Amino acid sequence: MSDTSSSASGAATAERTDAVLRTENLVGGYLPGVNILNGCSIDAYPGELIGIIGPNGAGKSTLLKAIFGQVNIRGGKVTLKGEDITGLKANKLVAKGVGMVPQNNNVFPTLTIEENLEMGLFQKPSLFAERFEFVATLFPELGSRRKQRAGSLSGGERQMVAMGRALMIDPSVLLLDEPSAGLSPVRQDETFLRVHQINRAGVSVIMVEQNARRCLQICDRAYVLDQGRDAYTGTGKELSQDPKVIELYLGTLAADQGH
Repeated sequence: MSDTSSSASGAATAERTDAVLRTENLVGGYLPGVNILNGCSIDAYPGELIGIIGPNGAGKSTLLKAIFGQVNIRGGKVTLKGEDITGLKANKLVAKGVGMVPQNNNVFPTLTIEENLEMGLFQKPSLFAERFEFVATLFPELGSRRKQRAGSLSGGERQMVAMGRALMIDPSVLLLDEPSAGLSPVRQDETFLRVHQINRAGVSVIMVEQNARRCLQICDRAYVLDQGRDAYTGTGKELSQDPKVIELYLGTLAADQGH
């Protein structure tokens, strides 16, 4: 585990140039003159599952929205495989291989599962059969129930549809905003299993998660955000066992979750 203000940590990060996605000192927010992000830097390398945790109001979801072109960026930059994508709109990012699953309103309830997945591939409809087969391999339930309306599904099943739709574009990186929010413990476990399967299929994942301890169990590395900055980074095991992180963040996070 390292405090990201450490020069040694910064030097180690700078040595790698193969990041799939990187943010450098992002500053931005929703309202003029009000910044939620205050110099946030993260990176994700090929095949990694990255967790983003932190107290309420730390800027976790805002970070994903900034990456996905939904927040005004006033400083810093975002790069995808070395290309500057700062401020690009969502449709441009999707075309470049960035997928995102928002926390709320992430399916079209009046459409069928199949139609929801088609919406994920509107830019390349000719690839639907190939990509649907891939998604159905990860989520067999979606294949067998493809004609069912998404509005009739449970919260966990809707989450599968949302992730499946994002995977239709064959993303190089997938952004997940609190995928376990509002789900029962059993459905949370299923969702984390699906995230792990997606990652093992070769997709780099950046996941904001309210269930910090569970997130740290499955991620390769994680960042602790505080006041819009990356305060700590390390492997999931390192962060979950670090006394300072436990004292300052994990206790607070457990309280936020009502545990």
